[in-house]
Amino acid sequence: MTRRALILVEGNTHGTGLQYVQAAQRLGLHPITLSADPTQYDYLAAEGMEAIRVDTNNLDGLIGECSRLRVTYDIAGITSAREAVYATVGKLCRHFDLPGPNPASVERCCDKFTQRQLLAEAGVPIPAYRLALDATEVESFAAEIGLPVIVKPAVGNGSYGVRLCRSVDELAEHTTYLLGGKHIWRSSARILVEEFAHGPYYSAEIMGNEVIVLGTADFGPPPYFLCREMAYPAPLSDDDHKRIADVSLSCLRALGLGWGPTCIEFRWTKRGPVVIEVNPRLGGALGPRMVQLAYGVDLITEHIKLVIGEEWDLRRKHAQTAAARILYADRDGTLDWIDG
Repeated sequence: MTRRALILVEGNTHGTGLQYVQAAQRLGLHPITLSADPTQYDYLAAEGMEAIRVDTNNLDGLIGECSRLRVTYDIAGITSAREAVYATVGKLCRHFDLPGPNPASVERCCDKFTQRQLLAEAGVPIPAYRLALDATEVESFAAEIGLPVIVKPAVGNGSYGVRLCRSVDELAEHTTYLLGGKHIWRSSARILVEEFAHGPYYSAEIMGNEVIVLGTADFGPPPYFLCREMAYPAPLSDDDHKRIADVSLSCLRALGLGWGPTCIEFRWTKRGPVVIEVNPRLGGALGPRMVQLAYGVDLITEHIKLVIGEEWDLRRKHAQTAAARILYADRDGTLDWIDG
């Protein structure tokens, strides 16, 4: 009998990559990772997982590799734990007639400027924003919106290149960083200048068109946005929960999402819930684990079930509270040991 395989395009060094591999194995699948550099994922060698080196920016090359693998395996599904290649995953799924996300919707969502435009057209509450192409425009738009502002790449994830600029000097420093060759751009150099939305942070973990849970988080000191603690579910009244859930579903409609996982980030301002970002994927490394602890729902396993055409089960097994704290070093150096 031909072995059923799950193709994973790239992995993830922040936790969910290993979780996808392990979940696939629990479902009786053989996970195969296609990556431009498989050695960057330590867990592949540690778990003895099959990995193939291939240019994951080359769609034709990926189609050729998957076609080759079909000679040996029954490819049950194709997916990824990495947002940067998720649109490519959608294109592969369409080519091989497998369940997958709409690649056009994912591409629109991953371009944060296009995402902002579509949300604004749909009447979804978002911060004021401008798209800048050079340092002069960054300075001009920041003055127009009013300091402090958020300055970040128009395409990217993981908070890379995102900074709160509270003064003209900080604005110039960060603009120089982004445009001076230190920041690695995934596309052409385009910068979003956004109003800083003040207020508590919330996130919505969504599968399909169902809001599974709302979480909350706190961040370290500005100007960067490093999460230091989080809790699921967020302590919200029923009315406030409904307001965030309703806005979340409006985001899905505006962006053409609603297949598989989505994570939406909010700030609760004087205007109510304001959308900071819509991500066409699960939340960060701790997100799926926190949902599993709080409600007993394994979002990664259920996502894979959807990918391979099986029925998922998003019913809560229990109702508890899960919390996590992330520790950051207070100085530069090399970690020598961990104890206790």
